[in-house]
Amino acid sequence: MVLPGGAYCAGLARQAVRSLLDRHGLAELRDTAVLAASELVAAAYRFTPDREMILRVRRQFEALRIVLYDQHPAHPSADKAEECRDRRSRSMWLLAAAVDTQGGDWGLAVVLTPGGGTKSWALLHR
Repeated sequence: MVLPGGAYCAGLARQAVRSLLDRHGLAELRDTAVLAASELVAAAYRFTPDREMILRVRRQFEALRIVLYDQHPAHPSADKAEECRDRRSRSMWLLAAAVDTQGGDWGLAVVLTPGGGTKSWALLHR
Protein backbone atom coordinates (compact mmCIF):
# COMPACT_ATOMS: atom_id res chain seq x y z
CA MET A 1 0.00 0.00 0.00
CA VAL A 2 1.40 3.38 -0.97
CA LEU A 3 0.66 6.14 1.55
CA PRO A 4 0.95 9.78 0.46
CA GLY A 5 2.81 10.81 3.61
CA GLY A 6 0.51 13.14 5.54
CA ALA A 7 -0.16 12.88 9.26
CA TYR A 8 -3.50 11.21 8.50
CA CYS A 9 -1.69 8.20 7.00
CA ALA A 10 -1.50 6.48 10.41
CA GLY A 11 -5.30 6.25 10.37
CA LEU A 12 -5.30 4.89 6.82
CA ALA A 13 -2.75 2.25 7.83
CA ARG A 14 -4.83 1.24 10.87
CA GLN A 15 -7.97 0.85 8.75
CA ALA A 16 -6.20 -1.15 6.06
CA VAL A 17 -4.48 -3.53 8.49
CA ARG A 18 -7.65 -4.05 10.55
CA SER A 19 -9.67 -4.88 7.44
CA LEU A 20 -6.99 -7.12 5.98
CA LEU A 21 -6.57 -9.20 9.13
CA ASP A 22 -10.31 -9.55 9.67
CA ARG A 23 -10.77 -10.80 6.08
CA HIS A 24 -7.96 -13.34 6.42
CA GLY A 25 -8.92 -14.82 9.77
CA LEU A 26 -6.09 -13.24 11.75
CA ALA A 27 -8.21 -11.38 14.29
CA GLU A 28 -6.04 -12.57 17.19
CA LEU A 29 -3.19 -10.42 15.84
CA ARG A 30 -5.38 -7.47 14.88
CA ASP A 31 -4.93 -5.13 17.85
CA THR A 32 -1.16 -5.46 18.01
CA ALA A 33 -0.79 -5.31 14.23
CA VAL A 34 -2.95 -2.19 13.98
CA LEU A 35 -0.90 -0.51 16.70
CA ALA A 36 2.35 -1.59 15.02
CA ALA A 37 1.33 -0.21 11.63
CA SER A 38 0.24 3.05 13.21
CA GLU A 39 3.49 3.44 15.16
CA LEU A 40 5.64 2.65 12.12
CA VAL A 41 3.82 5.28 10.06
CA ALA A 42 3.93 7.83 12.88
CA ALA A 43 7.70 7.42 13.31
CA ALA A 44 8.25 7.76 9.56
CA TYR A 45 6.12 10.90 9.51
CA ARG A 46 8.04 12.42 12.46
CA PHE A 47 11.38 11.87 10.77
CA THR A 48 10.34 12.44 7.15
CA PRO A 49 7.14 14.50 7.08
CA ASP A 50 4.96 14.69 4.00
CA ARG A 51 6.92 12.14 1.97
CA GLU A 52 5.42 9.04 0.39
CA MET A 53 5.68 5.75 2.30
CA ILE A 54 5.10 2.13 1.37
CA LEU A 55 3.38 -0.23 3.82
CA ARG A 56 3.61 -3.99 3.29
CA VAL A 57 1.76 -6.62 5.31
CA ARG A 58 2.62 -10.24 4.72
CA ARG A 59 1.82 -13.52 6.43
CA GLN A 60 4.67 -15.99 6.23
CA PHE A 61 5.53 -19.10 8.26
CA GLU A 62 2.89 -18.52 10.96
CA ALA A 63 4.04 -14.94 11.46
CA LEU A 64 2.80 -11.57 10.30
CA ARG A 65 5.39 -9.14 8.98
CA ILE A 66 4.53 -5.44 8.76
CA VAL A 67 7.13 -3.39 6.89
CA LEU A 68 7.22 0.34 6.20
CA TYR A 69 9.60 2.01 3.76
CA ASP A 70 10.03 5.77 4.00
CA GLN A 71 12.14 8.35 2.17
CA HIS A 72 14.32 9.54 5.04
CA PRO A 73 17.32 11.21 3.39
CA ALA A 74 20.78 9.72 3.71
CA HIS A 75 23.01 11.33 6.34
CA PRO A 76 26.38 12.86 5.45
CA SER A 77 28.27 10.86 8.08
CA ALA A 78 28.04 7.54 9.88
CA ASP A 79 27.89 9.37 13.24
CA LYS A 80 24.87 11.42 12.17
CA ALA A 81 23.18 8.32 10.77
CA GLU A 82 23.68 6.42 14.05
CA GLU A 83 22.42 9.39 16.09
CA CYS A 84 19.27 9.57 13.95
CA ARG A 85 18.73 5.81 14.21
CA ASP A 86 19.02 5.98 18.00
CA ARG A 87 16.50 8.85 18.16
CA ARG A 88 14.05 6.97 15.98
CA SER A 89 14.48 3.75 17.97
CA ARG A 90 13.78 5.57 21.24
CA SER A 91 10.65 7.16 19.74
CA MET A 92 9.24 3.70 19.01
CA TRP A 93 8.93 2.60 22.65
CA LEU A 94 5.19 1.86 22.35
CA LEU A 95 5.79 -0.35 19.32
CA ALA A 96 8.58 -2.16 21.18
CA ALA A 97 6.37 -2.83 24.20
CA ALA A 98 3.41 -4.08 22.14
CA VAL A 99 5.47 -6.34 19.90
CA ASP A 100 7.42 -7.73 22.86
CA THR A 101 4.16 -8.58 24.65
CA GLN A 102 3.08 -10.52 21.53
CA GLY A 103 6.43 -12.37 21.49
CA GLY A 104 7.55 -10.71 18.28
CA ASP A 105 10.38 -8.54 17.09
CA TRP A 106 10.84 -5.14 15.49
CA GLY A 107 13.61 -3.03 14.04
CA LEU A 108 14.78 -0.54 11.49
CA ALA A 109 17.56 -0.30 8.95
CA VAL A 110 18.86 2.09 6.36
CA VAL A 111 17.67 1.32 2.84
CA LEU A 112 20.74 0.97 0.68
CA THR A 113 19.75 3.21 -2.22
CA PRO A 114 21.40 6.44 -3.38
CA GLY A 115 18.48 8.52 -2.12
CA GLY A 116 18.44 6.91 1.32
CA GLY A 117 15.34 5.78 3.12
CA THR A 118 14.50 3.70 6.14
CA LYS A 119 12.92 0.27 6.39
CA SER A 120 11.16 -0.34 9.71
CA TRP A 121 9.26 -3.47 10.61
CA ALA A 122 7.34 -5.45 13.17
CA LEU A 123 7.14 -9.24 13.22
CA LEU A 124 4.23 -10.82 15.10
CA HIS A 125 4.04 -14.54 15.77
CA ARG A 126 0.73 -16.33 15.53
